Amino acid sequence: MNATLQDLQTRIGYTFRNVVLLETALTHPAYVNEHPKTAESNQRLEFLGDAVLQLILSEELFRLYPQEREGALTQRRKKLVEGRFLAGLARALQLERNLRVPATASNVAETASALEDAFEALVAALYLDDGYANARRVVLALYGDLARHLATSLPDDNPKGRLQERVQPQHGNSALRYVTSHIGGEDHAREYEAQVFLYDQPLGTGRGPSKKLAEEAAALVALETLE
Repeated sequence: MNATLQDLQTRIGYTFRNVVLLETALTHPAYVNEHPKTAESNQRLEFLGDAVLQLILSEELFRLYPQEREGALTQRRKKLVEGRFLAGLARALQLERNLRVPATASNVAETASALEDAFEALVAALYLDDGYANARRVVLALYGDLARHLATSLPDDNPKGRLQERVQPQHGNSALRYVTSHIGGEDHAREYEAQVFLYDQPLGTGRGPSKKLAEEAAALVALETLE
């Protein structure tokens, strides 16, 4: 095993039993075209890794947000598996240093699509090497705090604005109100719970690391309720 793969495994926090799985996860399809003796690219692993990643994140979001309905959970998961987000995780691991790409197109290793595919393939390699439980542990460690990741991406979706647009034609501008129903956690890791009401009718409850994000989570639940 070369030193760069050893360094990568240190960054991942996992040592592969079958290092061929890791090498395959890092093999771009174009590399196989240039090196026909290479057994396989990472395309099949990417296919499997996408499914494993969806399951890991679905299970964790289901646990973290027990009051949210399917639609709100789906929106959260979508943020965590979008291409640019996965490419960012891959860059944090410096996967571009280890990707096997054609010598004539070394810049391919820097592209978001190649990094996204490699990250999903890496998830599959972890799963095949030591099962779901270990893959889940490693992947969640690589993601870190999911709520804080969502905190930086959910505002772009503007669920409160979409909810306002939904109710305004029939109920006007002042029908919605948000109430902070609970504040918990330590000072460095507060958790807020918020409810959104249409007049006096509760539409949804959400949680988040800030009052704003808890309200946005509640708005997502309300949108699912109205749909």
